[in-house]
Amino acid sequence: MKIALTYSTKKGLRKEYCKRFAADPDDEDIPPDLFAEGDDPRTIDAIVSALQSNNHQVVSFEGDDEVAANLERNRPDIVFNVTEGLFGDWRESYVPLICERLGLPYTGSDPLTLAICLNKARCKEILSYYHIPNASFRIVYPGKDGFDENFKFPAIVKPLAEGSSKGIFDNSVVYSKEQAYDVIASCFAKYNNEPLIVEKFLPGREFTVAILGNDAEMEVLPIIGMDFSQLPTGAQPIYSYEAKWVWDRPEKPLSIFTCPAPIDDNLKSQIEALVRRTCRVLNIRDWCRLDVRLDENGAPHILELNPLPGILPNPEDNSCFPKAARTAGYTYPAMLNKVVQVAARRYGLS
Repeated sequence: MKIALTYSTKKGLRKEYCKRFAADPDDEDIPPDLFAEGDDPRTIDAIVSALQSNNHQVVSFEGDDEVAANLERNRPDIVFNVTEGLFGDWRESYVPLICERLGLPYTGSDPLTLAICLNKARCKEILSYYHIPNASFRIVYPGKDGFDENFKFPAIVKPLAEGSSKGIFDNSVVYSKEQAYDVIASCFAKYNNEPLIVEKFLPGREFTVAILGNDAEMEVLPIIGMDFSQLPTGAQPIYSYEAKWVWDRPEKPLSIFTCPAPIDDNLKSQIEALVRRTCRVLNIRDWCRLDVRLDENGAPHILELNPLPGILPNPEDNSCFPKAARTAGYTYPAMLNKVVQVAARRYGLS
């Protein structure tokens, strides 16, 4: 097949920032994680090589202002989409919307699902409607008080529509309304007044779960457990920006993940059932990574969904979807070509 790979690089996201604000992206006031969702060129090259290894013809484009013209001109059989974008809770939907307009098959979830999963509040509201466990929360808008007297602390403060741990720092866990207001003010200043979500902090163990495939063929890959005791002394037990990008370095990686997670069969079954039901409710397609955390009673709750999961190729990097796939027996090329295969089957192409 002829496959078009669409992606976002950090360079491309910096260009998008400059176009929007006509400002220097190296300005000291810009948060350090602003371009965290952009891929390194080595990742893009690895994806291209993986797809070519299965005898596919591959063309690749940055998911920028030219991507619609590039896709229309090349008319691939299918689009392998990992485009993140930079602004707004529809940014991950940009390339899928273009594909829908052009009538091109593409990997992954549809534009609505991508937008819902990126907007944590809308996602949690839907999960709550279907009685899927998730932490209680409030939305905080600039100039408005998001708390009432019944809100319980501790809590965690997050930007409403970001991924890759953007805006989640070690100080994001708060223990009082006063502490919360300090973190909220800082987030508003850093992230251009993006609304925030403040949710109950779940004290239990955390896991991340990758799925591959659709419907009855959906495969839940081996569950990954997080060991927060590997973080520096005094750090909050969360996978924060510092844990992901500062304390975890190539020369000294954090041994924070265990795959498969050391859990009993009962908890494993609970988590897998929760993940499958969540994917059905939100119409997840082809692949996704879901973060799960236990409450004070040991019951699993959905934290969030990542329908465009990170796929760093180097096994030494803490990239969870490839880590789970390797544990399940997939090589990096086999993992990516399986995504193409299940998407193509969904469109009746194979």
